[in-house]
Amino acid sequence: MFRIGAPIVLVALCAAVLVGRELRGSAASAAPQAAPPPAVPVEATAARRSDVPVYLTGLGTVQALNTVTVKSRVDGQLQTISYQEGQHVDAGQTLAQIDPRPFQAALDQAKATKAKDEAQLANAQLDLTRFQNLKQYATGQSVDTQKALILQLQAQIEGDQAAIDNAATQLSYTTITSPLNGRTGIRLVDQGNIVHATDTGGLVVITQLHPITVIFTLPEENLPEISAAMAKGPLTVFADTRGDDKPLDQGTLELVDNQIDQATGTIRLKATFPNKSNQLWPGQFVDVRLLLRTEQNVVTVPSTAIQRGPDGLYVYAVKPDDTVELRPVGIGQITDGTAVVETGLDAGASVVTAGQYRLQPGSRVQTR
Repeated sequence: MFRIGAPIVLVALCAAVLVGRELRGSAASAAPQAAPPPAVPVEATAARRSDVPVYLTGLGTVQALNTVTVKSRVDGQLQTISYQEGQHVDAGQTLAQIDPRPFQAALDQAKATKAKDEAQLANAQLDLTRFQNLKQYATGQSVDTQKALILQLQAQIEGDQAAIDNAATQLSYTTITSPLNGRTGIRLVDQGNIVHATDTGGLVVITQLHPITVIFTLPEENLPEISAAMAKGPLTVFADTRGDDKPLDQGTLELVDNQIDQATGTIRLKATFPNKSNQLWPGQFVDVRLLLRTEQNVVTVPSTAIQRGPDGLYVYAVKPDDTVELRPVGIGQITDGTAVVETGLDAGASVVTAGQYRLQPGSRVQTR
């Protein structure tokens, strides 16, 4: 009886297995297919051809075109001050007045001395005429002596005139004027003080702000292309605020220094700016952009489209089926948020500019 029951049990087990498989197959066929992943929302734009300026950038320091410390050229009491601190002054404008009375007296004395010597000369010339008319009474020695006296008095008068000129010059120095157009700084000496020609501090410092200069540095490797660009004509320079690149003024490159700083490997350059709106101030640090040339009709994309990976730079290019592919690119100049694509991308290609962190090659995207 045991031998007959074993085959029956085996058949029953096989039937159960077959039934289970059919049930699982029916359940699997009845389950819905998995939905594809949702499209990733991104921002995209088309690469386009445009003209792109090529800049060299560096850090610069604003310097006044001219800076003068106004000093007294004579000793005396500072009677009046004729300017306001921070005021714009013109060349020749009166700034201060030193007590002129001692110098006026010295000038008057020099004039009086000359008048006295001129009177003596006139009298000596009359005496010479008398001696010459009285030949039979005057000796030759008397005539010669009188001629020598006249020459002596003439020399004295020339010296008197030199003394007058010097006294007049000293008197003119009591009126202190501005040597240039510029802006006055903080007053260094107050009215009523005694000033001297040997004082080191001076009365006030005047800086010329229109035009104004910026000294900046660039790597020495840029020198050949700078020289080549300068040979074609004047180069435009832009001064921007530090950090946010807010434009301040536009000027012209004046010169490249005649030597390279071996310690830093940089070359100094000097640019001049009109500074009509006083946006540039002596001592101010600015970002400088030197315009070398303009690249014509090159492929460009927003700089936000450029990504960096282990194999270099790339962009996510959007294909016609709304999926993306990773495309390696060669990038040139990046200026004002625009990157020049030298290789790897043609004009018209759509590239992702925002939302790349959720993408991988083959991801489906929905552009906003």
